[in-house]
Amino acid sequence: MHETLRRLPSLDFLKGFEAAARHLSFTRAAQELFLTQSALSRQVQALEEALGVPLFVRQHRALTLTAAGAAFHRDVAAALHSLVSAADAARGVHRTPGLTVSTTVSFASLWIIPRLPAFRARYPDVEVYVSADDRLIDLGRGDVDVAVRYMADANAPETGIRLFGERMLPVAAPGLLKRRDLPLAKPADLARHVLLHLDDPDGRMPWLDWTMWLTSNGQPGLKPAGALRFKLYDQVIQATVGGQGVALGRIPLIAEYLRDGRLVAPFPKRYESARGYYAVVAPHAAERADVIAFVGWLRDEAAAEAKRATLTAAAAKSVRASSSPRGASSSRRGTSRSPAAASKSGR
Repeated sequence: MHETLRRLPSLDFLKGFEAAARHLSFTRAAQELFLTQSALSRQVQALEEALGVPLFVRQHRALTLTAAGAAFHRDVAAALHSLVSAADAARGVHRTPGLTVSTTVSFASLWIIPRLPAFRARYPDVEVYVSADDRLIDLGRGDVDVAVRYMADANAPETGIRLFGERMLPVAAPGLLKRRDLPLAKPADLARHVLLHLDDPDGRMPWLDWTMWLTSNGQPGLKPAGALRFKLYDQVIQATVGGQGVALGRIPLIAEYLRDGRLVAPFPKRYESARGYYAVVAPHAAERADVIAFVGWLRDEAAAEAKRATLTAAAAKSVRASSSPRGASSSRRGTSRSPAAASKSGR
């Protein structure tokens, strides 16, 4: 054990890394830990040197996790949570049992966790524990109250509440589109780019594979400039934000990334998946007030997301119409109307 412990990085370094990875900001992490920004940055740099791998991609006014950093953050966060629980137990602190939500790692990190502050603001007395695991959990065991599962619509249980479906389209970092030597204006241009893949060696998730999108968009034999594969989808997105290639974006999982500009969709061609995200309540928790509140909040968030998507699509369609040659022609025709016609339109 002594030799094992000697290989462990400093706990302060791990705490600093976890905060920086959670906020994706050295400044906010330093404020949380009552450190200076430079001190926290040095801690993270020392941790990277000790591990021998970069954990962050540092850009101008932007901080993203590398694939190794994202995986390390999940493990470090879980380990720190366990240490807190152990310390509470040693102190004799008994925490009130909360609500346990089971879902996939990617859905937890990309959709639920960023929205949890809104739930906490509405229900400050409800404690939520997110159990992120890609394995299927038996709701009959009693240790999970709500599961959010990604499944084929035909296989959804009768009691399942459909939150939303999923749409696929290519996405990339804004900086990638600014490169004149690598155009990305049409699907065929993907041959010049590195494509980022979710690793699926057994072919269990063909609907998340580039092959289906390329085939449905007239490029069945396209050979990209390169390929990178990742075990988890949130790692794919972190690599995409870091400018490492073009990924197949899953909407609405990454809708917030598109809205705030971290990612852009170079062309609107997409396809709809025959699968969806369903909230399933465990039988033992169906009558609990906190569970009912959480499921209601999930439905509200899903409805709000659908409304935002509709408004965004309408705005994009309007922009495309106004910038098209036909739209420009109509505009020109409008400016050359006769005075009589103009008078009628004025009335």
